[in-house]
Amino acid sequence: MERKTRQRDAIRRAFEAANRPLAPGEVLDVAQVQVPGLGIATVYRAIRDLQTEGWLTPVELPGEPPRYERAHLDHHHHFRCRECNRVFEVHGCMEDLARLAPSGFEVEAHEVVLYGLCERCARAA
Repeated sequence: MERKTRQRDAIRRAFEAANRPLAPGEVLDVAQVQVPGLGIATVYRAIRDLQTEGWLTPVELPGEPPRYERAHLDHHHHFRCRECNRVFEVHGCMEDLARLAPSGFEVEAHEVVLYGLCERCARAA
């Protein structure tokens, strides 16, 4: 059973407002605006609970700690800015990726991560 608290509400709103995957530290920064004094341990507990409830899902990028985004989104991929390290959703998918697999292989799933500069960092460069 989910406990309804100001902290949990602020953490949920952080994900809803960001509309992109967030690292726990990013969640803390956003949620602390609404709940000063919110701690990182509370953020981690809430993320764990929200995953258990099926509201959040992890976003795993190679060699990095997971970020989290709302579950049940349509199929999509991610873009990671190499300057600010933020991760963004990339909607849509390349057609027929299965054709890249060796003959006789059956592709069951795929992940595509794009790397470069986000709009904000590209303007600043």
